Amino acid sequence: MITVHLIIEGEVQGVFYRATAKEIADRLGITGWIKNTLEGNVEAMVTGDETSVQKFINWCWQGPKKAEVTNVTVTKKEEQSFNNFSVVR
Repeated sequence: MITVHLIIEGEVQGVFYRATAKEIADRLGITGWIKNTLEGNVEAMVTGDETSVQKFINWCWQGPKKAEVTNVTVTKKEEQSFNNFSVVR
């Protein structure tokens, strides 16, 4: 299992990015959290097997239909465990 921290930049707020990311994470069996930042980005911390986490990162570059992602910064972290994948408000 690996854990990564993500900062997703672009037109990513107000386009159902977090809700759709939760659906993708649940489908992939990934745990962690996702939230909006004050800077207008989306931030996430995710844990899962390497293949599933990479699929999630790949999805983050695209996002939901109305999103316009310009950058995804991925930082590997020490493994953390989460009970589920949650949207932080």
